[in-house]
Amino acid sequence: MDTPRLTRKEQQERTRDALIRAGARAVAERGLHRASIDEIARDAGFTKGAFYANFASKDALVLAILERHFSTAIDDVDDAVASHDAVEDQARDAGLKFADQMASDPAWGRVFVELVGHATRDEDFRREMLARITPLRDRVAAVYAQRAEELGLESAHPPDEIARMTSTMASGVAIQRLIDPDGVPDDLFGTMLVLFFAGLQATAGPREPAP
Repeated sequence: MDTPRLTRKEQQERTRDALIRAGARAVAERGLHRASIDEIARDAGFTKGAFYANFASKDALVLAILERHFSTAIDDVDDAVASHDAVEDQARDAGLKFADQMASDPAWGRVFVELVGHATRDEDFRREMLARITPLRDRVAAVYAQRAEELGLESAHPPDEIARMTSTMASGVAIQRLIDPDGVPDDLFGTMLVLFFAGLQATAGPREPAP
């Protein structure tokens, strides 16, 4: 049976995906500045022209890597929330999904550290990187706000601040896994989230009825 030919759009998506994966490998192994566009294109099995047909620059490629990672993270949050009723179970599941994503893409931690370093030296890139991180924070904030409303609770901290706290914890866990991989168990982030949200719930007061 003949394999159906890919449409032009499907072929472009496949090329783009291969370049993103090759780019992540190159950045993880050689660092952002040493990884060349020639190397990335060659590793993906394409020409330099194919690279520029999909990305205007190396920065554009690594921003696509960020978009893919954080888009997956948003899906994981939504899945954890949809799969469980209890906040504790949602938090633990979200933490385990984070660990699974790290395990399935072990290069991600090194890529993230490389891009954070680049962002501290390039203001334009910092803003672009933050724009890719913000949708995940916004989703976490929205989930927390909705759950607090369902429970009739009023937290002392606004939802966007809570989302920043969880984002900071996730970044810390990712970095610690690079430094001490044997000392960071898969359930660590989930346990941190369980304790964190339990503390928020314990310190929250009753929500005042709307006037």
